[in-house]
Amino acid sequence: MDDCCAAKSCEIDKLRGTQVRVLQIVFAINAIMFVAEFTAGLIAQSTALTADSVDMFGDATVYAMSLYALNRGPRWRAGAALAKGGIILAFGAWIVFEVAQKLAYGIAPTASLMGLFGFIALAANLACLALLWRFRRHDINMRSTFECSRNDVIANVGVLVAALGVWATGAGWPDIVVGLIVAALFVRSAVSILREAYPQLWRSPSPAE
Repeated sequence: MDDCCAAKSCEIDKLRGTQVRVLQIVFAINAIMFVAEFTAGLIAQSTALTADSVDMFGDATVYAMSLYALNRGPRWRAGAALAKGGIILAFGAWIVFEVAQKLAYGIAPTASLMGLFGFIALAANLACLALLWRFRRHDINMRSTFECSRNDVIANVGVLVAALGVWATGAGWPDIVVGLIVAALFVRSAVSILREAYPQLWRSPSPAE
């Protein structure tokens, strides 16, 4: 029995070590891509691209929280998931604000720059999703982290669709439409995470564990 427990303990430690390495890698990818994509979004004047870059920043924050909560108790993990849900919800509200500004000023983004950096961001997020795939059904901390990465891939595809629409029409409305869709996706994901995490926060033992 002792040998069995010791073996299980080693397996758990090994799994957590793997999770730490994966979270460190995806954190670095998202931090680098935030700087690159945010700069490109400002130059291209693209709501979809800038929103996606800010989402990259949020994801870097999310992964940092996941690393912090990884070796702590269930209540810490639920609290980290609640914070992630709040961040995602804030991004949805920010995109709506950006869309309102674009509607007011009628700014058309640069399609070529949108497409280039949208494709680079998609490749980066597909790499993150592949790294997180095996942990997608572990605890709420890793599940919410995986959901953030999955949302990014969907948002990246949206940026590419918006770039194609702007190029084909010469107008800014495809960028605005995709921005609103991404905002709706963020709100839906945030509500899902908050609904799951909030009850766990109060059912879990004290964070002192």
